Amino acid sequence: MKLAIIGGGWAGLSAAVTATRLGHHADLYESAGVLGGRARSVDAPGLQQRTDNGQHILLGAYTATLALMREVGADPDTHFLRLPLSVRSADGRFSMRAWPGLPAPLHVATGLLTARGLGRREKAAALRAMSLLRRNGWKTPQDATVQEWLSLTLQPRALQDLLWKPLCIATMNTPADQACAQLFANVLRDSVGAADRQAAQMLIPRKTLTELWPLRVEQLAASGTLCPDRGGRLEIFRTTTVRSLRYVDTRFNATAGDSDTSGPGSRRLQLDASGAHYDAVIVCGNTPSTAQVLGSLPTTTGSEHFLKQLDRFEHAPIATLTLELAQPWTLSPPMLMLHEDRHRGHFGQWLFQGQDPQNKRVHVVISDAAALQALPRKLAVAGMITQLREQVSGSPMPDVLNHALIIEKRATFLAVPGLGRPGNATPWPGVWVAGDWTNTGYPAVLEGAVRSGRDAALAVHAAASGRL
Repeated sequence: MKLAIIGGGWAGLSAAVTATRLGHHADLYESAGVLGGRARSVDAPGLQQRTDNGQHILLGAYTATLALMREVGADPDTHFLRLPLSVRSADGRFSMRAWPGLPAPLHVATGLLTARGLGRREKAAALRAMSLLRRNGWKTPQDATVQEWLSLTLQPRALQDLLWKPLCIATMNTPADQACAQLFANVLRDSVGAADRQAAQMLIPRKTLTELWPLRVEQLAASGTLCPDRGGRLEIFRTTTVRSLRYVDTRFNATAGDSDTSGPGSRRLQLDASGAHYDAVIVCGNTPSTAQVLGSLPTTTGSEHFLKQLDRFEHAPIATLTLELAQPWTLSPPMLMLHEDRHRGHFGQWLFQGQDPQNKRVHVVISDAAALQALPRKLAVAGMITQLREQVSGSPMPDVLNHALIIEKRATFLAVPGLGRPGNATPWPGVWVAGDWTNTGYPAVLEGAVRSGRDAALAVHAAASGRL
């Protein structure tokens, strides 16, 4: 079967690898010059090396992502710095670490009991909330926000500010008073609530996000070695934007430039005005670009409802400030929590160190960054540099030589309660969708994108095999 995949982010690449390994011929179209979508490396003005358009950590619970990396020969054990679950504030006033040697979930419970910076009341409340989630099968009240769940479980304000709200904004890029409690519970279930200790591990990339595995896929595709034994093929077209689809009847289009009629029928799909015809298409963009492509197709039963679903998604930016320092500066541990004070320009929430072996580069991450985006960049950068100098305990931060502030304007969708998220199927025959915004059971995380791409390719394969 000949398949087109529109979008070379993590969902599109996951779909491409899965489809190729199932023996299909896939063409992947990516509008940017670099693969990875909203998790890719970019040239940053002011820095002399490439950096990521946003810093990400992964979790040991990201089983689909880790399995895909192994499939393409990208060894997670060498590509990530693995750390036990830990949260530590940069000023040292709060710290919590899963205990080594204890089985799950006791390692997390003991970590909460021995956490620094929490009183007995806060520790008891945190354990009570986790125990209640487990007893309820990790279900929260219907359509509750994270803030409502925190109130229902009587979580003290200090515990909310030190633990729950930072974890919520980090995993969901949505403030606690808007974020869906059930999606938050799903993340807790599969990480700190899992029976496998490794599920709660934090994985900090040692390479840029493009080098992590997307580049490996491109190299294998170019050499024809992605799936040499099953007849599959992947061809990648970068800097190629697809804006529309249309159905064509190949029986009456002998000059279309594509004589492949091996698909399930003569009615096939054409991208823009290209000559290539496809048996199926998987659209793997964000919701606005996906809606644009799907909106070019004829109206059919259920199509207007599907497009209205996509129109209801709202998005929030994530910003990353990368600082190049005059001297090495070693953070211990390499991920620290920062205390926000937006009135003072202290927007930083997390401080990372990972990809630079010389320890001269650090990254400040700001989720829900709309307020930061509205500020003059010079003022925003100065405020966060001041924040680091005030909050990071231990050796003082060296002088800053260069910096880059990258704002991904539509980094994620707002993961609010009651948001209708479609599956991979669409009302249009032969057309599927994939992305972290589909109904993955997760907020907008990389694992959701990878699972969605995989599942979309499996659905296309099943349809081609006559099983759907």
